[in-house]
Amino acid sequence: MRVVVASGTDIGHVREGNEDSYLVQDPLFAVADGMGGHRGGEVASKLALETIEALFTRREGTLVQQVEEANHAVFEKSLLDRSVAGMGTTLTAAMLEGARIRLAHVGDSRAYLLREGQLRQLTEDHTLVHRMVTEGELTPEEAEVHPHRSILTRALGTEPEVQVDEDAIGVQPGDRLLLCTDGLTGMVPDRAIAQILADEADPKDAVDRLIRDANRAGGIDNITAVVVDILEDNGTNGAAVEEATTGAPPVPESSGLAPPPERKGSGRGARIAAYVGVLIAVALLGFVGLRVYVDTQWYVGVSDERVAIYRGIPASVGGFDLHHVVVETAIPAAAAQSLPLYRDLSDGITADDRAEAGAIVEQIRQDVADLQASPTP
Repeated sequence: MRVVVASGTDIGHVREGNEDSYLVQDPLFAVADGMGGHRGGEVASKLALETIEALFTRREGTLVQQVEEANHAVFEKSLLDRSVAGMGTTLTAAMLEGARIRLAHVGDSRAYLLREGQLRQLTEDHTLVHRMVTEGELTPEEAEVHPHRSILTRALGTEPEVQVDEDAIGVQPGDRLLLCTDGLTGMVPDRAIAQILADEADPKDAVDRLIRDANRAGGIDNITAVVVDILEDNGTNGAAVEEATTGAPPVPESSGLAPPPERKGSGRGARIAAYVGVLIAVALLGFVGLRVYVDTQWYVGVSDERVAIYRGIPASVGGFDLHHVVVETAIPAAAAQSLPLYRDLSDGITADDRAEAGAIVEQIRQDVADLQASPTP
């Protein structure tokens, strides 16, 4: 098998920056949609794909193991750099292995396969709304317009470990693979995506039209698409691809200079320096341990008089907040706190993970709606 690939990304009409990234390095293709603010989202998606690309180039690990290492890289970066604390990213990757495609997936970016005019979604969205659909609480049609359809239940870099969905599907000449972020699927329905992929023979034309239609529909998010055409192997080497926008950072080489000789009488100074180094290391380990613990905690509380999902714990140490807002809803906190069950909302309602925090918010939303709909005594 050989491939012809086209790829593209667009900021859309609403966002101030582009937090999407994509990777095209035949036979590996991937898209990532960052979250955590403009800087955090951009750093997360780029770092995740750079990590995967570097491991792939060195032939280290399976595709799933490479995604797991990308999770570690993003999570550790968010611990050590306060400016991007809480960042994360979706990631959908596909690797061509002979007559099959291997997939690795976390989040709500998607992979599709078009075969003989029929479009099939290959990945499952890790969102609260999708979970509600599978549990029968929402219909697929209701999920498409649900105001909280973008609340993720799983993302890369938000926890020390992540569960990666893995699959392998057979492919044949004539198949067309699409990897995309939810900036496309949130604006263009599947039937329209299928029509565009079927109509446009040139993969570059297909990418351009997908992005254009998403923008025409509102362009409320960044839009990224990678189209991979599977062709019969005609004996040519390599594939026609667009240049990827990500790459592994260069590794500095040794200067080759010998270390300066140790001065006589410096032994005591070296021991003191070693002791100080140990103390600093212990303090750093304590800080990292605290950050690891804090960043695995979730609760629902109040932000700007609205119900919000927080990551961390509702406390501060020395003026340093051990929490930050991840999602601020439109639910008035006063309305929720008028119900006895949520009277202590300002103190925080703890949750085991982000998914449970999202479920608590949905219950609050329903309870407030029921309260407002009930007749006034």
